[in-house]
Amino acid sequence: MPDRPALVVATIGAEPRCASGYHVAALLDAAISTSRPSLQVGEQALHRWLSAASLVRPASDGGVVVLVGDAAPGPTQALVRWDPAGFAARELVERRELGLPPAVRVAALTGSRDAVEAVVARIDLPDGAEVLGPVAVDGPATMELSPLAQEVRAVVRAPLAVADALSRAVKVSMATRSARREGGTVRVQIDPVELL
Repeated sequence: MPDRPALVVATIGAEPRCASGYHVAALLDAAISTSRPSLQVGEQALHRWLSAASLVRPASDGGVVVLVGDAAPGPTQALVRWDPAGFAARELVERRELGLPPAVRVAALTGSRDAVEAVVARIDLPDGAEVLGPVAVDGPATMELSPLAQEVRAVVRAPLAVADALSRAVKVSMATRSARREGGTVRVQIDPVELL
């Protein structure tokens, strides 16, 4: 991009480079960026903001970054302090306290209720593992189904020390299911990116 005054409107990840850096970057819709129901929403927003802000010249050379909207405080403060490592460390502490990935191994089993319950019942849980659910899965694809056909999800979580044992136990249960040609459907995700 030529190094002359211009207004640039760009989408996330498609920001053109300017040789001397931009004078100003306005990061819009900050509240929307941090309001999705996801464990990774804060880190994804901070990553996008830092990527865009890195294209702005230093403050000592007149560079300014403006975050527009009432975003979540954690990623906002990390952007203000330019401290992604501190943000990540705080997130990890919170996830350990709550028993959420990446502090634990998680196996999410989604499918028809009878099939999920059968697979979960056969899992030889390693020490410290626990089963959450199954609960109904909300979403456009399942809302139209009758209550009997609605998908459910069970989450099995275990300490990292027994992560491999949990993965093996789920694999054994699924292999048994396959050998018996049990009905229904079960989809297994180990450490899924999105739990919600």
